[in-house]
Amino acid sequence: MKSKQNGQVKLGQLTKQSKISPSLPNTLAHSEQIKDVVVECAEELSCVNIALKQVRADQDQPAEVEKALEKSGEVEMKVLDVAEQLTAVNNALEEEIIERERLEHQLISVKAQEESARHAAFHDPLTGLPNRVLFNDRLEHGLTQATRHGWNLAVMFVDLDEFKSINDLYGHDAGDAVLQTISQRLKETTRVDDTVSRHGGDEFLYLLMEINNIRDATLVAKKIIKAIQKPCNIGTRDLVIRASIGISIFPKNGKSADDLIKSADKAMYQAKRLKSGYTIAK
Repeated sequence: MKSKQNGQVKLGQLTKQSKISPSLPNTLAHSEQIKDVVVECAEELSCVNIALKQVRADQDQPAEVEKALEKSGEVEMKVLDVAEQLTAVNNALEEEIIERERLEHQLISVKAQEESARHAAFHDPLTGLPNRVLFNDRLEHGLTQATRHGWNLAVMFVDLDEFKSINDLYGHDAGDAVLQTISQRLKETTRVDDTVSRHGGDEFLYLLMEINNIRDATLVAKKIIKAIQKPCNIGTRDLVIRASIGISIFPKNGKSADDLIKSADKAMYQAKRLKSGYTIAK
C-alpha cells in the first residue's frame, strides 16, 4: 500500500507540473516522467504480487486474501497497459514536435525569402539604398503630410562630378566601390525621417522632411558635399570625389513629386556649370 501511495503522490505532483508550462516539449518531458513513475509503480506492484504469491504457496490463506491478490494482479496489468499507452502518446508528441520544428523552419525560410524579395524590389542592389520606387513613395507620403500640416520639405538632386573618368581610368569595379563608399556616407548624413536614394548611375536623390526654411536645406547640402569630398580609398589610391547638388523646396518650386525632382535636377546642372557645389531652384 505504501508503494501505491508513493506512486499516487508522484503522479499527482507530475500532473500539476504538466499544467504549469503549455509548451509541447515541456509537456512531452513531463509525460515521460509520468510514464517512468507508472512503470515504477508497475514494478513495485509486481514485487508485491510475487511476495504475496510466495506467502500463499507456503500456507493456506483466507478467500479475502485470494481476492485481494487477484485484484492486485488486475491493477498491475492496468498499470502496465497505461504505461504502454503513455509510450504511444509520447511517441506521437515527439513526432508532433519534430513536425512543428520542421514547419517553423520552413516558415522562417519563407519569411526570409519574402523579406529578401521585398528588399530587392525597393532597394538598389549595389548600394543598398532605397531605389526610385521607394523614394517616390516616401516623397508622395511626405507631400501629403506637408500639405496637411503646412510644412516645407526639400528635394536635393546629387550628382558626382566627372564620375565617368573614374570608370574609364580605373575600371568599373573601382567605380562601384566609390559608389558604395559615397552611399554609406550619404546614409550617415540622413536624419531619421529623411530618405536618400540612388536615382541611377552616379545620381542620388535626398528627401528632407519638415524643414523650417531654405537655410536648413543648404546646411544639409554643405554637410553632404563635405562628406563626399573625403578621400575614397580604392586599392592603393585615394580618390577625391566632388558633387553638385540642386535643391528644390515644397511648395515654392513645385507641389508634385515630379515637379520637385525636375526643379532639383535643373538646379543641379546649374550648380555643375557654376562649380558652386549647390544651387537652390528659382
